[in-house]
Amino acid sequence: MSSDMKQFSRSERLFREAQHHLPGGVNSPVRAFKAVGGTPLFIKRGRGSRIYDEDGNEFIDYVCSWGPLILGHSHPQVVKAVKKAVERGSSFGAPTELETTLARMVCEAMPSIEMMRFVNSGTEATMSAIRLARAFTSRNRVVKFSGCYHGHSDGLLAKAGSGMATLGIPSSPGVPATVTADTLVAPYNNLKAVEQLFNNFASDIAAVIVEPIAGNMGVVLPKPDFLKHLRSLTHEYGAVLIFDEVITGFRVAYGGAQELYGINPDLTCLGKIIGGGLPIGAYGGRKDIMEMVAPLGPVYQAGTLAGNPIAMTAGIETLKILGKTGVYDELDRKSSLLEKGIIQAATKANIDIQLSRIGSIFTVFFTKEQVTDYETAAKADTKLYAKFFHQMLSHGVYLPPSQFEAAFVSVAHTDEDIRITVDATSKALNSLV
Repeated sequence: MSSDMKQFSRSERLFREAQHHLPGGVNSPVRAFKAVGGTPLFIKRGRGSRIYDEDGNEFIDYVCSWGPLILGHSHPQVVKAVKKAVERGSSFGAPTELETTLARMVCEAMPSIEMMRFVNSGTEATMSAIRLARAFTSRNRVVKFSGCYHGHSDGLLAKAGSGMATLGIPSSPGVPATVTADTLVAPYNNLKAVEQLFNNFASDIAAVIVEPIAGNMGVVLPKPDFLKHLRSLTHEYGAVLIFDEVITGFRVAYGGAQELYGINPDLTCLGKIIGGGLPIGAYGGRKDIMEMVAPLGPVYQAGTLAGNPIAMTAGIETLKILGKTGVYDELDRKSSLLEKGIIQAATKANIDIQLSRIGSIFTVFFTKEQVTDYETAAKADTKLYAKFFHQMLSHGVYLPPSQFEAAFVSVAHTDEDIRITVDATSKALNSLV
């Protein structure tokens, strides 16, 4: 090794090498640390609430693979089951009983899902749900909300959140204007804007797709009656209501946000947790709509690895644990302790923050103004967040490397983890004053 390379950490060396082979050195944009600066950590392993980088540093992890690791890293029950599944075969391209078992568990948890189809990602789920809604209604236009991210399919990359917000890209090159022309965008939580869209385009609106709890511009909660009114409008005008619960499904409650708010969408998109951290997605809903999917109906969608036995096994074991009494109450208790500690630390440091939390999902916005939509989220001080992120990292706490992403608490996080995190927050915020 040359002397100039010895001065770099292993993560820095790996990142340099990765940039020769991968765009930006990563396989998903937010991992590149562009929003916070510095070199991304290359993770070697994870156990419980902790991750360990290639340099041997240990961190309390609040990214949790962007949400799916609600049980923490390498949960023994999941690992044991997955090992056995791998020994039986990783993929068959043919039906297995496991697919039916997991589908039944999901349908029982979310009664609005009468029939479902597994795919391999959240992007596939939302893309397929939109296609299905258009076919079912014989209409073309889709209403989405600014700052809400529904995957990277062409038609939904209009004023998207997540990495799009992080990088400041309002839309993506390579997406024809003719594709996004049928995407109508309203501000999140703005019912008047949605009503106006229906007044103007009612006869051609196939669906409204929404994150019932926004998680891709940071966590933004729905205003009272926002979701209820969307349900009423779509019913009145014959449009399909699609809940994108890729983040919230089995995260904010066993039955997702739809259980929490008592709203039954026509279609639901899932991912993240239902594969126990392995690649997965799903869409499902009313039987009369889902029966239009091939081979029953004319709407084509397929996937060689969809429903693969490894992801099915991990999902089944994860839902078994989450279905036990008291799991979500305990998650909320720990998350509440963390929320109170962070707010108290910010108050003592005289730094303005807005902490938006529901269940085990939260975002710390560096802003005075209450965050209710993408416009107010975008006013947050991203430079201050970047400094905070690196200060927390120096104290052994790994937060999302972007102001516009959600953080997650897992079953594996302990009260001691929360105490350490609150103490680190106090030190980090004081260093910013």
